[in-house]
Amino acid sequence: MARYFRLWCVCIGVLLSFRSLECSRYAEPLMATKDGDIIIGGLFPVHESVHLKDNANGEPSERECTRFNAAGMLQALMLIEAVETINRSPFLGNLTLGYRIVDSCSDVTTALAVTQRFLDVYSSICPQEDWKTTSWNNSTASRPVDVLVGGYHSEISITVARQLSIKHIPQISYGSTAGILSDKSRFPSFMRTVPEDNFQAQAIVDVLEAHGWTWVGLVTTDGDYGQYAAQRFREHAERRGICISFSVVLPDILEDTKLMAGIRSTVRHLEDDPKVGTVVSFAKPGHMTHIVQQLTPNATGRVWIASDTWATSKRVVEGTRLTDVGVILGVTLKSARTSRFERYLEGLNANAAAHQHNAILQEYLWAEGRNITQPHLGETLKKKIYPYAVFSVGLAVKAVAQAVASLCTNRDCRGGKNFEPWQLKHALRTATFEFDGTTYSFDDHGDLNSGYELVLWKEDQDGVDVHDIVAEYNIASRQLHFVGDGREKTFRLTGNITSKCSESCPLGHRKVTQRGRPTCCYECTKCPNNTFSNETDADECVKCGVDQWSKAGSHTCMGKTVLFFDWTEAFAIVLLLFTALGMILTLLVLMVFLDRWNTPVVKASVRPISLLLFASILGKFTSAVLFVGRPNDLQCRARQVLFGISFTLCAACILAKSLKIILAFQLDPSVKLILAKLYQPYLIITACVSIQVVICTTWLTLSSPHASQVIAEREIILQCNEGQFLFFGLMLAYIGLIGLVCFLIAFKGRKLPDNYNEAKFISFSMVIYLICWVVFGPVYAQARASVLLPGVEMIVILISSYTVLCCHFLPKCYIILFKSQCNTREVFSRKLWEFVRRKAPEPQSSSVPESALPEDRPDSFHGVSHSSSLSSSLSDSESPLPLKEEMSQDPGRMSPESGIFILSLTPDSLTPTPLDSPLASISLNNIIQQT
Repeated sequence: MARYFRLWCVCIGVLLSFRSLECSRYAEPLMATKDGDIIIGGLFPVHESVHLKDNANGEPSERECTRFNAAGMLQALMLIEAVETINRSPFLGNLTLGYRIVDSCSDVTTALAVTQRFLDVYSSICPQEDWKTTSWNNSTASRPVDVLVGGYHSEISITVARQLSIKHIPQISYGSTAGILSDKSRFPSFMRTVPEDNFQAQAIVDVLEAHGWTWVGLVTTDGDYGQYAAQRFREHAERRGICISFSVVLPDILEDTKLMAGIRSTVRHLEDDPKVGTVVSFAKPGHMTHIVQQLTPNATGRVWIASDTWATSKRVVEGTRLTDVGVILGVTLKSARTSRFERYLEGLNANAAAHQHNAILQEYLWAEGRNITQPHLGETLKKKIYPYAVFSVGLAVKAVAQAVASLCTNRDCRGGKNFEPWQLKHALRTATFEFDGTTYSFDDHGDLNSGYELVLWKEDQDGVDVHDIVAEYNIASRQLHFVGDGREKTFRLTGNITSKCSESCPLGHRKVTQRGRPTCCYECTKCPNNTFSNETDADECVKCGVDQWSKAGSHTCMGKTVLFFDWTEAFAIVLLLFTALGMILTLLVLMVFLDRWNTPVVKASVRPISLLLFASILGKFTSAVLFVGRPNDLQCRARQVLFGISFTLCAACILAKSLKIILAFQLDPSVKLILAKLYQPYLIITACVSIQVVICTTWLTLSSPHASQVIAEREIILQCNEGQFLFFGLMLAYIGLIGLVCFLIAFKGRKLPDNYNEAKFISFSMVIYLICWVVFGPVYAQARASVLLPGVEMIVILISSYTVLCCHFLPKCYIILFKSQCNTREVFSRKLWEFVRRKAPEPQSSSVPESALPEDRPDSFHGVSHSSSLSSSLSDSESPLPLKEEMSQDPGRMSPESGIFILSLTPDSLTPTPLDSPLASISLNNIIQQT
């Protein structure tokens, strides 16, 4: 029963096979066959096109393969040589590889029909293990293929892959590069030993960019390969700033009537736009042959970038000189050594009758003539070898051999049994194999990204050499590596060819694209100030760093000058000299005061407060030094705090001295009594300074001064940022307030005796002080970004410090050093009594008669009624002299202290005021020693 079942299956398979041949109306395709345990199907473009013969009676059109393609025949021979090499080796053990090679005629429909013959034997009625033998053309035994190598064109592979996926038969293409084939959801059984076209488009764009060609033409065919490759090329070109001047899509079939219209359009574009110096072509060799033949003198001299479909098809320029076409750079697939295949060609039998199972080679030998012999046959065929095809086809066969070896390790695969097609497909997808010393494997998309090579066409004595490899392209790194002198050879031919819509923008300029025009057509404008461009054709100018600047049209940035109030500047040196001089003068005056510590002049300066005043002046001069040099945070904080507290201490000391002098000469007893109770000099100084300390502490806590940068156009000004300006203003305002109070009090006492009249000098110094700071405020507000601003503040500090030093101490030093005769008690007493006599009113009836007193005696009682208040203010609290000792002296030579007793007498009682009385708080000796 089983025997009849198998016979029934065989009959059905034969009938289906013959039925497909009858209905297809195809001429019998060329084949090459060899039996083996594992059958490799081959699909090669032995012919380049198909001619359709229309039948008037309505029968299906006949399709005849035309234009024999020797390159396609050689690709078929490459598979045969690779299979024989594997069979001769012990790699597969007792297994052998066979092949069924068929001519696709470079036509999708033909390829689909011949592939169906591979599948007809896979009937769903018959189990695979009951494989049937049928005949193909009743001449060669046929059996189902286990794997297909091919096709070459992407359009054919796309169609065949869908067909083979039904039976899960694995397919390995050696030339189809369309990106769509990487989609495993649609083509699960498809693999290839070449990269997809996305990488080829990327490589072509990199070649264009390396040569600076940005205005190019595009020619492609209206097929899956051409459309996908052109689309990917446009995307990569747009991202890299390369524009397409024109794009022509040619019909995929050479017999199409619209073909010549597309070719004429291509030529016309080249004639109309001489700026297009480069044309990228994804067309087929037959299309390019027609284009080359139609080129006019105005359309030649261009660089043609050839895709892998025609990068090594020298027949494109047959009958035409290469120099009349231009320069052709071909992007080809990675190649391999061809020496082994060349030896195979040299060993071929030139007798066509010897190749009964290889109709493909037979047709070639018949066409070349029956008298062709070796070595002429081998030499002729070797010139037609495409090295990349040797690599791709050999790699495919080696992958099949490795997969079979892995799959059949633990099973008997003889006769193609004991495994399913999908199992072989899985073994192929996971196989790792070695070829020419390099290890390869398919990625997740079934692709093998081996890389590309750039070939330069050149003319030699034998015609055109299309195999001169000048560069290699690595897909992973996207690097174009020139081989040997490839760079020199390439640029020698392409160096004078430009392909740009606009001239390159020089350094320091940028491109400005006009509205409505391609981005490659632009004008060049200078980069504005503080920007630069250091490359040609810059899209944008680069902004200089914050510490750099540039002029308009610059190609680099210069560093900004860093400015600050430096120690080496002449202005700073002058101010520092004045600061040093002020500190020296202050120390000298202090030494003079210490040396004459007990003299009346020093005593009259209120010695303890004068020491504090010296310390504040030295602090102010020290703070001035901190305004010079490169600012830092500590310096910025220290100089303002030291300056503020020193000035506050100085103003507080002056205020205390002013109050004491005014109080000492207060003639109104009631007012004097109140002031005497309120007057606490050191408490006043402490309170004034404490308020300033609180302001400065708050300032440092909340928003302390710090070093900062002010970025100018060409400069960087380093200065101190005062933080929140409110606190800086409060500090200055508070100092100004104390200074104003000092001025008002001192102004009131401007008519005191010369020996005690510091008020005049205090008034003058306070006026200068207030003028300086009133002027400084607007100047500081308007010049906060000036490098000289610290110098301005330093000048104000020096002026106010010198004013205090000169007005308060230098006159006293002058008396001490040069007018020592005036630095006596007698002089001080005489000046005091002169002031009393000027200020005293006319005597009243209750007073002692004026005649009772000598007119020329300083101890007279003239005006005694009002001078009683003065006596209380002149009582000596430190070391009063005994009254009787005063009275025993000659009245005409009474010392200043004797006036205490006399002026203490009232009309009612001539007794001295008690020393512990409130009115005895300040004495003449106190004036001499402390005021």
